[in-house]
This record gives sequence, structure tokens and C-alpha cells, in this order.
Amino acid sequence: MPLPFLTADRGFDTVEDVALPFDDHDQWRRPYRPGPWRVGAAALALLLASFMLLATMIIAFAGALPGAAVCLGLAAVVILGALRVLRVGAWVSRHGVRRVAFFRTETVPWARVSDVRTVQQPVRWLGLPRAVQGQALVVVRQGGERLALLTDHNADFLARVEAFDRAADAVEAWSAEYAVSS
Repeated sequence: MPLPFLTADRGFDTVEDVALPFDDHDQWRRPYRPGPWRVGAAALALLLASFMLLATMIIAFAGALPGAAVCLGLAAVVILGALRVLRVGAWVSRHGVRRVAFFRTETVPWARVSDVRTVQQPVRWLGLPRAVQGQALVVVRQGGERLALLTDHNADFLARVEAFDRAADAVEAWSAEYAVSS
């Protein structure tokens, strides 16, 4: 028996994919699903944290409470890092567009956006220093400053060209709807 409400791989071009009447455009939302590289990295970090918590319990039962506290603190840091990895990406709302990085978040109100477009340029492969030729979704501010929101070689879209195109189209649609009316 198929259970489509439990799966995340349903088609985008179905009747069920329309916006719901209670869909709140004031809340920040990611216009795409997190990619397998990002989810896999977070899952491995959480697996490591579970082993660290098990070690914390063993150390605490052995009676070395300062060591258990250090291990518990390190496990908490790993868990928070995994959650932050899952938050990284582009977010949109009626208020603007937001690029969330691991250590930094940058928000551009729609009133300050002059253009959103996809460009060919060197992009970083999985966020590492190595640059390859690829596509990037760029937000051009009114002063001419460019902000790269998404790339086709990041952890969300590596080897998923169709998903990158859908996400770029979704952000461009938000821009067309709210950047003009702001």
C-alpha cells in the first residue's frame, strides 16, 4: 500500500503541489528540499554525537564527572553543528531573500533587489576551496553588489541539475512577485 504522505520524492507538477489557502508567505521558507550531501553530512554528525553521548554515559557511570561534562559539551557542539548544516541555504519570504551560511546569515529585503538571475561562473565544489565552472543563482542589489544564493555544485544540488533549475525558478518567481510590489 503506497503511503505518499510519508515520502519526500513526490512529483512537483502534480495537483497536490499547489499552495494551500493557509500558506503564510510571511514565514521564512526554503524553496527546495535539502540535498542528499547535506542530509548525509548531518546524519553522520548526529551518529557521531550519539556515540559521544554513549561515551558520556559510560564515563559518568565510571565516576569521572568532569570528563563526562567535557564529552557532553562536545556532543552538544556536534549536534548544534549538524542542525546548522541543515539550516544552510537560501530562504525566501514576503520580506526578502536570506542566504544562511554556517557562521553567517545575510538578508536582502525585496525593496533592495534589482535582479535575480542565473549566471555561469566559477563556483565552489561542496563549499570547499576548489572552484569549478558551474551555475549560480545571483541576487543583484540596487547598488550593483552581487550575492550568490545557490550554486549547482553545493551540497543541495550536486549532480541534481533539475532540482537546481526548479529552486532557481522558485526564487525568481518570489522575486517577480515581491520585488516589484515592494
